[in-house]
Amino acid sequence: MSLGRCNAVPMTKSKRIRVDLRKAGGRAWQIPKASMLGRVKIECITTGSELLLGQVLNSHPGYLSGRLATMGLALARQTSVTDGKEAIGEVVKEAWGRSDLVIVTGGLGPTSDDVTREAVADFLEKKMKFHPEILEKILGYFQRRGLHAPEMVRLQAMVPEGMEVLPNEMGTAPGLFWEEKGKILVLLPGPPRELGPMFEAWVEPRLRGWAKPAQITKVVRVAGIGESAVQERCEAELRKLGVGEIGYCARPGEVDVRLRGADLKILEDGVKMLRKILGEAVYGEGGETMEQVVVGLARVAKVKLATAESCTGGLVASRITDVAGASEVFMGGWVTYSNEGKMRELGVKAESLERYGAVSGVVAGEMAEGARRRSGADWAVAVTGIAGPGGGSPGKPVGLVYLGIAGVGGVETIEKKLVPERKTFKAMASQAALNLLRVKLLANPFQKTEV
Repeated sequence: MSLGRCNAVPMTKSKRIRVDLRKAGGRAWQIPKASMLGRVKIECITTGSELLLGQVLNSHPGYLSGRLATMGLALARQTSVTDGKEAIGEVVKEAWGRSDLVIVTGGLGPTSDDVTREAVADFLEKKMKFHPEILEKILGYFQRRGLHAPEMVRLQAMVPEGMEVLPNEMGTAPGLFWEEKGKILVLLPGPPRELGPMFEAWVEPRLRGWAKPAQITKVVRVAGIGESAVQERCEAELRKLGVGEIGYCARPGEVDVRLRGADLKILEDGVKMLRKILGEAVYGEGGETMEQVVVGLARVAKVKLATAESCTGGLVASRITDVAGASEVFMGGWVTYSNEGKMRELGVKAESLERYGAVSGVVAGEMAEGARRRSGADWAVAVTGIAGPGGGSPGKPVGLVYLGIAGVGGVETIEKKLVPERKTFKAMASQAALNLLRVKLLANPFQKTEV
């Protein structure tokens, strides 16, 4: 992704400014003037075989991109590489040849597969040097926790000669920093709880001199409409307003519409336009989650909520209780996977189960009403369906789900056909159930709903 063009004097002739980082605990160093940022390229290298084997989700690029964006910066490239000195060294060499800032994450631990330090030392043609002060800090980390420090942690006190050490307040692996001829190489630990604080405390202050006016991003969150339909209904109108960059990100049961540009007024008008066209399908902005919105609406309305779940296994209740303050509005929930549980805990009628089956609108309605009545809640939502991969039939295929909603004005049920993949199905079903609660809280009193 390009950082844009700059028609000022070439980088080789740029004036320099000096940043004093002594207050931040780092040494003073020089960076190009912010006016030259149009030519800066930033690259991220994530190391670890587990990333390429699909065993661990690679969250580093997303986090780093978000932090860089606050300064008007952006990643130009991201590469993942397996553990191994040769592999890491080769990728670092390539990145150093084309980028101004290279951020390498992972491989700074004490185990045999943590070889990023050695790979970078070989690339820089530097010897490894033992730092007793680093070892002392690592041993103190273990002592404060009443733990024995393995002998292998001494490896984390080995640093390529000339590299600056970045303190790690959350773990044992120090970060490392190298600057040469206007280029920067940063090594950060892999665990996110260590990487984040280190980047924000020790790296970000050094990049602020590079910062340029940030592009503004507005995110509008939409539920119950697919991304193609959202684009079809909205994009032409957004273009007329002058919105430069429009993006769509689909997740189970929802779509994010991303508006990006430098003119805040145009972006705010774009958000208003989306709300006008999509109406109540817009449930939030920015990082708001569906459950946060539901809990917030319930608190404002001073109403109590309850849940009754079968196929989602408590996911709806779990998402509600993920929100701080949910105890003010959430009375409780039931997970009734068996027919016996539905009858015993929620009062579902045996004849309803026999005649219509557990996956039916009738049973969903009785589950919701039973949860509302037994909890004393104002609103209760119920979910019953077929998550798969087995259990389906021609009349009731995998992916079929029924939602029930019960309030003081009555009971309503809705049938939906979702993606027939178990994990995705559960995510979509829980989202639909929460969205149904949201719409009812907005529409109070009771009225027919489509979600």
